[in-house]
Amino acid sequence: MLSYRHSYHAGNFADVLKHCTQLAIIEYLKRKDKPFCYHDTHSGAGVYTVYSAEMQKNGEYQSGIGKLFGRRTGVGIIDHYIDLIGTLNPTGRLNNYPGSPQITLLARRPTDRMQLTELHPADYSHLQSLVGKSKKVKVYQQDAWQGLKSLLPPAEKRGLVLIDPSYEVKQDYKTIVSALQQAHKRFSSGIFAIWYPVLERKATEQFIDRLASAGIPNMLRIEHCILPDVESGMTGSGMVVVNPPYTLKADMEIALPVLDKLLSEGMSGSTVLEQLTEE
Repeated sequence: MLSYRHSYHAGNFADVLKHCTQLAIIEYLKRKDKPFCYHDTHSGAGVYTVYSAEMQKNGEYQSGIGKLFGRRTGVGIIDHYIDLIGTLNPTGRLNNYPGSPQITLLARRPTDRMQLTELHPADYSHLQSLVGKSKKVKVYQQDAWQGLKSLLPPAEKRGLVLIDPSYEVKQDYKTIVSALQQAHKRFSSGIFAIWYPVLERKATEQFIDRLASAGIPNMLRIEHCILPDVESGMTGSGMVVVNPPYTLKADMEIALPVLDKLLSEGMSGSTVLEQLTEE
């Protein structure tokens, strides 16, 4: 989707949930000495400037990281996320926000490898500049779904695949199910984390049902809505994680109520944490 630019939405409440989940999975993968591979299907530009025209246009970051930056919550994974963003903002002022590739760049070990696909030419160029010439990080100007076919399974046989389409193309809701089925066949030991928006409850539940009926075992659903359901407009977002670390559900059981309190601010937010399919 060449018209979509994540820079308009970077750091919003949906990014908070996505990046906390991503970071929790990466920290679990680092428990073993063996390297892992991180594959990002919709990588974006990698890092975003808070005071850019794009981020300031709608100010969506104010619904997410703007409420968390500089705080201590007492919850390990949330504070780790806030601290990581702090490393990009050493003056103590929120100037830069990391996309999912930068989250992994900051959290990974030197031996861990990254595969980043991005189709938009400007974002691809920014991403290349960000990662430099590291032999362990490769950027591909490639369609996300083609990248899943050509780059999986990784040589490491362990790792995280983050699938984060814009869903501006409605076909994405169907494509993602078949793409996940095919990718899981090639990389059944991998952890897959699929982000989704909550735009309209009936459509959201239909999408979740399609994922749950895809014939893939061990799926965990994590969802946070900062507003009650409405007929249109994004009120929340979620992650469906295939092969979730055994620690992830416990991490999110602690984190979700705190995120809801801080981001919903008493506006009738809600959370979901459920096992969609059994192991």
